[in-house]
Amino acid sequence: MKISHASLFSLAILVSLSACTTFDPYTGEQKTTKTAIGASIGAGVGAVVAYLDNKDEDSRKRNKRILAAAGGGAAIGYYMDAQEAKLRQQLRGSGVSVERVGDNINLIMPGNITFASNSADINASFYSVLDSVALVLEEYDKTLVVVAGHTDSDGGAAFNEDLSERRAQSVSGYLVSQSILPIRLETVGFGERQPIAGNDSAAGKQLNRRVEITLLPIAG
Repeated sequence: MKISHASLFSLAILVSLSACTTFDPYTGEQKTTKTAIGASIGAGVGAVVAYLDNKDEDSRKRNKRILAAAGGGAAIGYYMDAQEAKLRQQLRGSGVSVERVGDNINLIMPGNITFASNSADINASFYSVLDSVALVLEEYDKTLVVVAGHTDSDGGAAFNEDLSERRAQSVSGYLVSQSILPIRLETVGFGERQPIAGNDSAAGKQLNRRVEITLLPIAG
């Protein structure tokens, strides 16, 4: 049986869980998330990498076009460090968590501050947060931007899949309206398939209802 690069990547995330940290937007401190117990905080990134790993050759050609539009590649480690620092600065106090897994950056946007219940319409109060994200994405244009929607397990699987896709598309569409090139954006709905907490409690379900924006560097 062939083991994909994405599968190995996901396994590495699980093994190195203790090294992962997230940013507390309220205290300004970096910490290991409570949800890391029993669930990998890199699960979203692993799912995105696996999803992209199964894409066709057109996605690889797209990456070349993104670099061409951005004027070439960059030193990945330093580039992502600088982008992470800018995002942490811009999103402080916003309720959005900034998660770093290797050279990838994950922005976790809780559903309760992003959307009304069972709706794919972005809360008006959240536009300013997305504006801040868009400013950083426009400055650091050598990254692929994957917008992924997630839900809890309430409701049917088909409904949750559709809701997660529509929410991801809403966020992606707004970023495009803020001058982010569509070629950089990939949108996917995972429905209830990628929980980061248990669905047996209200608190866990709230954590699972989220949109994640994953920034992946594109090598030159």
